[in-house]
Amino acid sequence: MKLNAAVLGATGMVGQRFVKMLSEDKWFDVVCLAASKRTAGTRYGDNPLGFEYGDDVLDLTIEETSADILNDYDIDIAFSALPAEVAGKVEVDLAKKIPVTSNTATHRMDENVPLLIPEVNPEHLKLIDVQREMGWEGSLVTNPNCSTIVMVLSLKPIFDAFGIRDIKVATMQAVSGAGFTGVSSMQILDNVIPYIGKEETKMQSEPLKLLGKLENGKITNADFSLTALCTRVPVIDGHTESIFIELEEDTTVEKFEEAMRNFRALPQELKLPSAPERPIEIREVPQPRLHRDFGNGMSVTAGRFEKVAERKFKYVVSGHNTIRGAVGASILNAELMAELKYI
Repeated sequence: MKLNAAVLGATGMVGQRFVKMLSEDKWFDVVCLAASKRTAGTRYGDNPLGFEYGDDVLDLTIEETSADILNDYDIDIAFSALPAEVAGKVEVDLAKKIPVTSNTATHRMDENVPLLIPEVNPEHLKLIDVQREMGWEGSLVTNPNCSTIVMVLSLKPIFDAFGIRDIKVATMQAVSGAGFTGVSSMQILDNVIPYIGKEETKMQSEPLKLLGKLENGKITNADFSLTALCTRVPVIDGHTESIFIELEEDTTVEKFEEAMRNFRALPQELKLPSAPERPIEIREVPQPRLHRDFGNGMSVTAGRFEKVAERKFKYVVSGHNTIRGAVGASILNAELMAELKYI
């Protein structure tokens, strides 16, 4: 039996990919689409769309985004692609009644909200028990920023095997990460933009929560330093990142690479539908155009491993920012929640 799903922010770039991927998913059935007041009441198929959908989706009427959708639809879970300025209240209002998995940044760093990558910190889902103690019938789970996800997936096996003292990362981020109206063609063509608002703050804070320990209902952040410089480049899909890392324990470049190559985690053990067989693919020179679709867009690709000094390494990682870095991340979170009986 499929779970009935609502998509919030269904007309934006991420929202549309939510609708596309959920309509093809084995575990979810899209029954409600919500967006702004401007499009409320219109047929979904009558709006400008970036993907092809079946008639069952195209014929849905868009609702105005609010917790009131629960009065008219039988919804098991809501997927949020809402703008940050809208998400704050709506996500919490819904989470008091039903599970919500969000791609929005608003609640990521809230102390009682899991910031989740299923291969990295599935135990953080126990924060849902804290939410239930607050009287919520549902729950709120978030996935990290797209660049954070790509990086932290590659960091997890290294963190577990050798420990981390310091990270410096420079990103080369695709234009799709900015949404439909984020970067004009006149800005990005023949150009690199070495600034993305709030991106560096997210990349410098979210990994510490993700790799932190959950004890007594609270997360203690991981203890390493992290510096990020984020840039926008003329690539459609796929973020690429150059990472310079200092470890707690020294190792060889062969063992460093082997830790990533052999990495498997709970989603692979459970064989969740969206989980890639190999979370980290290894290639000599990772490139978004060649490698972003590995694992149906859910794998990241790492390579160019080099030891530069004792305990210090550099490498490159690349991943699909709107699939593994956004929509696919939320869907995999929901699959894990369902498998662990949180839905």
